[in-house]
Amino acid sequence: MRALQAADPWGVDHLTIIQAPEPRPGPGEVLVRMKAVSLNYRDLLMINGMYSRGSATGGSVTPFSDGCGMIEAVGEGVTRVKVGDRVATLFFQGWLSGPPTLEKAMTALGSPIPGAGRELAVFSQEGVSKVPDFLTDQQVATLPCAALTAWRALFEDADLSPGDTVVLQGTGGVSIFGLQFAKAAGLRALITSSSDEKLARAKALGADHLVNYRQTPEWSKPVREATGGVGADFIMEVGGQGTIDQSLKAIRIGGHIAIIGVVAQGGAGINPAVLIGNAAKMQGVFVGSRDMFEAMCKAIELHQIQPVVDKVFPWTEAKAAFAAMAGGEHFGKIVLEF
Repeated sequence: MRALQAADPWGVDHLTIIQAPEPRPGPGEVLVRMKAVSLNYRDLLMINGMYSRGSATGGSVTPFSDGCGMIEAVGEGVTRVKVGDRVATLFFQGWLSGPPTLEKAMTALGSPIPGAGRELAVFSQEGVSKVPDFLTDQQVATLPCAALTAWRALFEDADLSPGDTVVLQGTGGVSIFGLQFAKAAGLRALITSSSDEKLARAKALGADHLVNYRQTPEWSKPVREATGGVGADFIMEVGGQGTIDQSLKAIRIGGHIAIIGVVAQGGAGINPAVLIGNAAKMQGVFVGSRDMFEAMCKAIELHQIQPVVDKVFPWTEAKAAFAAMAGGEHFGKIVLEF
C-alpha cells in the first residue's frame, strides 16, 4: 500500500509517495480504505516542517486529518461501525466529549498520530464516525476540521440568536462553512474577501453583506454601517495578527471573536484596552469533539447543506493541490481523491 510522507528536508517539493506494509486492525480498531482527503492550512505547515505536536513517527509525517473512507475490516470488540460503513476520520482521535484537555489535544491526526494520507489506514473505532448518506466522498472529507471548527465557534462557544450578525473573514473552508451554517440558523452574514468574484460566489450562498478588504482595508467601518453602528455580534477571525485590529474595531460591546487561524502576517496585535473597552470575548478554537461532530452532521442532514468542494486532485498530485492552496486559488475546500 502507498502513503504520502513528509520528512526532513521539509517542503512541498519533498513530499513523497512511499510503499508501506498493509496495516491490520487490532482489538478495538478498524481498517479504512481511504476515498478522499481534504487540505487544511495546518497540513501545509506540517509538510513544511512548521507544525508539530511531537510526531510519533521518528520525524516523518503522514499528513491529513480529514478523510472519508470505507470500513474494510474490524478488529475484535468493534461495535461502533461494521464492514461496509462509510466513515469520516475524526481530527482528534481521543476527544470524544467534554471540554478539551492536553491529553485529548495529543490525539490529532497528522501530528502526532499518522494521518489519513494513505490508501489504507487503521484507526481506533472511537476515532471514526458515520456520515450523512447524501454527501459525496469528497464532501465528507471536508467535514472533520473546517466544518467542525466553524460549527463549534458558532454554536458551541458563542451565544447567538436568529437575526444576529456574524462576520466571516475570507472564503476558505472554515469561513464558507461558517456562512452556510449561519444562514441555516437564521443569522445575518457579512463576508470579506480580496476577490470580487469570490464575493459574488459567497452572495450566491446567501451572504447578506460583502466587503472587498483590498478596496476597503478598514473593513470594520462597513461592518459598523451594516449594523447601525452597533458592531457585529460574532467575528470568525482567521487572519491573526494581520486582521485582529479590524476585528476589535468591528465587534459590538459584549460580542464574541473566535480566533481560528493565523493566515495573515504583519499588522497590529491585540490592544488590551480595546478589548476591555468593548467587553468583548475572544476565544481560541481548535476543532472539536466527536459529540460536536455528530451533532453537526445531524444539522447538515436536516438542512441538506452541501459542502463546497472547489478543486479536486488525484491524491498522487498532492503537490499541485498544495500549490493551489498556497496561492489562495480556492473557494471553500480542496480535496484529494483516491
